[in-house]
Amino acid sequence: MSTAEKVKVIFQPSGRRGEVERGINIIEASRQIGVDIEALCGEKKVCGKCKVRIEQGSFEKFGIISSPDNLSPWQKEEAKFITDAEREQGYRLGCMAKLDGDALVFVPEESRAGKQVVSKAARDIPIKWDPTVRLYTVSLTKPTFEDPLGDFERLCAALEEKHGLKDLDVDIFTLRELPGALRQGEWTATAAVWNEKEIIKFWPGEVTDYYGLGIDMGTTTVAAYFCNMRTMEVIDTVSMMNPQCKYGEDVMARITYHMQNPGGLERMSGDMIEGLNTLVQKACEATWPPKKKKRDENGKSMRDDDGVIILEEAPEKDKRYLQLNPSDVMDIAIGGNTAMHHILLQLDPQYVGLAPFPPVIHRSLDIKARDLGIKINRGSYIYVLPNEAGFVGADNVCVLIAEEPYKSDDLQLIIDIGTNGELVLGNKDKLISSSCATGPALEGAQLSYGMRAAPGAIERIKIDPDTHEVDYKVIGRDAWRSFSKPEEMQTKGICGSGILDVLAELYTAGVIVKSGRFAKEQKSDRYRVNPDTKQKEFVIAWAKETSIGKDVVISLKDIRQIQLGKGALYTGCKLMMRRMGMEKVDRIKIAGAFGTHVDRTKALIMGLFPDCDLEKVSSVGNAAGDGARAALLDKQKRKDANWVARNVEYIELTVEEDFEKQFMQSMQIPHMVDEFPHLEGVVPEEVLRQK
Repeated sequence: MSTAEKVKVIFQPSGRRGEVERGINIIEASRQIGVDIEALCGEKKVCGKCKVRIEQGSFEKFGIISSPDNLSPWQKEEAKFITDAEREQGYRLGCMAKLDGDALVFVPEESRAGKQVVSKAARDIPIKWDPTVRLYTVSLTKPTFEDPLGDFERLCAALEEKHGLKDLDVDIFTLRELPGALRQGEWTATAAVWNEKEIIKFWPGEVTDYYGLGIDMGTTTVAAYFCNMRTMEVIDTVSMMNPQCKYGEDVMARITYHMQNPGGLERMSGDMIEGLNTLVQKACEATWPPKKKKRDENGKSMRDDDGVIILEEAPEKDKRYLQLNPSDVMDIAIGGNTAMHHILLQLDPQYVGLAPFPPVIHRSLDIKARDLGIKINRGSYIYVLPNEAGFVGADNVCVLIAEEPYKSDDLQLIIDIGTNGELVLGNKDKLISSSCATGPALEGAQLSYGMRAAPGAIERIKIDPDTHEVDYKVIGRDAWRSFSKPEEMQTKGICGSGILDVLAELYTAGVIVKSGRFAKEQKSDRYRVNPDTKQKEFVIAWAKETSIGKDVVISLKDIRQIQLGKGALYTGCKLMMRRMGMEKVDRIKIAGAFGTHVDRTKALIMGLFPDCDLEKVSSVGNAAGDGARAALLDKQKRKDANWVARNVEYIELTVEEDFEKQFMQSMQIPHMVDEFPHLEGVVPEEVLRQK
């Protein structure tokens, strides 16, 4: 083994390599070198997603001798996820195996954090135009010996006379632009004024269009809505996986990372700032003409003196390009859950995870973009929406200001299904909210073949009730399995929408009973007992249909994890309805990424929420993103946000006297004792009435 302070590690197939401190685990080494390995449980040793193989041998190309012996000793917890045969081949869990020498690490396809497919399109919702940042154009008289008034005072006088703006301040970086802008525009200029208080940008001449971003900063994904702030048009929606996923899939994992790693908070915050800057850049780049390789008269690609291929703009005929840069972005409104909010702002999040879960701050914040390191117009502000409670944050406030249940007579139940489930119940008379841990299972964590919504993920599942044969569809391929050759599917695992399908399909087809156990009578060889794990399981996709060379299965353990997630949601809904003294609601709205893809009927079959008329159930898509966009374009929404954050009553469900009993009953499909008359005729009678 190496005795040096540094060891060399190479990750394949990416080829990324570097030197890291001896003694850190493979997950941490991958983060430092820029390789994304699945770590859905936040290194709690319970998901098994970070399985890697340590290669044995001398690799002259890299100048190392790699061996499984160059890692820390085998831990018994690894045996839960790695078979004896795999152990012989050099497989380890990245969260447990520490580097004690040089290593070449192969990351299997199922362990790679693939690029997630994010579906968070903006909805057409009514928004009043009243932005916090507005543009004002004025024409000034030139200074003379008789009237040598300063440029700024001259401008302010004109703004007061024409637009009634008084006592304006100016950002120092903006002030530096003023003399040049006035003279370039021949004493006509446009000023961007924030909140009728401060000038944050000058342009020469008259400018009418300006731009901003409403950002939904989710635990798993971040979506940004790039808007023309004059017309309120959504120019583009750009998104990415939250770069903090490498530190753990849920907020508690990230809080733990901060507590256990010096500098962890700054690192996670820096990752998010870098990610936000990437989204801003991505949104602006889309407003420029596409580029293509420049070719010579013989059709060959041309290169510069350094051998780099030269690109040239290739605009589409008759298409107008805005050609925007990050400095053209005048305002950003951003919302996220309380932990994401705290990590972004480098506010210590550890007390959010400890009873009674107080946030550092409730109210909204206006922060100079440059103070956060966000690269837009230097004088602009970032508006950060307020938090409700420790586990119900600004993202839920965004949902509320988008859907406005506080203005409605109807009793509404809003379910925002993400990595954490957030619930709001009520109307204009009273609103209560709660949170429940649903996401890790429903988004794939802790499931044998669960994964994010990336190409190759099963997103829809059907099971024939007569034969128990399976048909499914994967992301990235339009045709279902039944219309494809096996090798065309290239299946890797099951994502959230497929997970929501599978429990309802297994139950309706009679593969499992309402308790979640496998039925005694099975109709196909898809049901089996795994010889290695000894777990009962059901095959969704055979190995010949996958890109990982293994059968994709749902095990009894997986079913239990899904039941825990759906049971938490149902329990939350039921206890909140009881707290409000109601047996039914007028309307159920499903928000979040799941809300876009959830099948309402299957959601009711699995018992995601209490029985109701499916006509009253609707999807409201990414309402959190819509709320952030509304806050960008209407400053009244910012006032509403602060009001609603302090006037929604937060309910801590786990302190309810019978919480455990209600939760246990809610785990059954669709429920242990509650009736579901709206499933009659949808689910076979013998299945629905089973005891």
